[in-house]
Amino acid sequence: MNEKIINKMEFIIVTGVSGSGKSSAAKVLEDIGYFCIDNLPPQLMPKFAELCGENTNIDKVAFGVDIRGGELFLQFWENVQAMRNAGMNVKILFIYADKDVIRRRYKETRRKHPLYDIADGDLDKAIDEEFEILMPIREKADYYIDSSLTTTAKFKENMLKLFLENISESMVITCLSFGFKYGVPDEADLVFDVRFLPNPFYVPELKYKTGEDKEVRDYVMDSDISVQFRQKLFDMMEFLVPQYIAEGKSQLVIAFGCTGGKHRSVSFAEFTNEFLQSKGYVVHALHRDAQK
Repeated sequence: MNEKIINKMEFIIVTGVSGSGKSSAAKVLEDIGYFCIDNLPPQLMPKFAELCGENTNIDKVAFGVDIRGGELFLQFWENVQAMRNAGMNVKILFIYADKDVIRRRYKETRRKHPLYDIADGDLDKAIDEEFEILMPIREKADYYIDSSLTTTAKFKENMLKLFLENISESMVITCLSFGFKYGVPDEADLVFDVRFLPNPFYVPELKYKTGEDKEVRDYVMDSDISVQFRQKLFDMMEFLVPQYIAEGKSQLVIAFGCTGGKHRSVSFAEFTNEFLQSKGYVVHALHRDAQK
């Protein structure tokens, strides 16, 4: 075990009431860069943490640990303390929901509660027994989210506020250029046709350059229409991107298309990439057809 690495790693234990949204919480953590393991017996947490310490590519780990572990779950605190005694940075995230909400969710989904058999098929009894076991953990948890009356989007927003310093980092944006002659990319969420802009293809000294070259971008922008379009586009991005983040979207592909995907589309993919980066978003440019 590399103790220097493992002591710098961050471990989040996701636990809580069955049916409260622990799987959704783990998915959010996975989207923002955590290595996630679900339904892990508490006894394996210290050992698995040691294995993670041998991998320099892993710096944030989330364990899903809950009542599904049966009697093994009763050793939860013992193993958390073992990790902390070893110098590991361990935090507990507890996901909660009211009993009435849990009961309704199980009836709507017709899923089987983990303690259903032990409770002789009595759902209310199963929920009561789980609450009795879990409430001491809830009281000592480092983070707490109540999903009782929370929408999916709001739940994700609450998670991001806890685990991201900058919520704009929760969504990865791709500014993609393409040529219509090669087809519209299936992965695009937003598509802008920029074939109405000045075309450098017909300028001999620019024909074999791309929108990544300053001369090409200057030519494309040497037009009042181009200037107006860029400003209106940026205004739209300032409005739209925060709405997508608030809705819980984790990826956004903004595609720009021109005839061959070499000049105008590349220029505006680059312009948009630079603009969104200046606003603090996680964004990169990809030019699908520029070299064809």
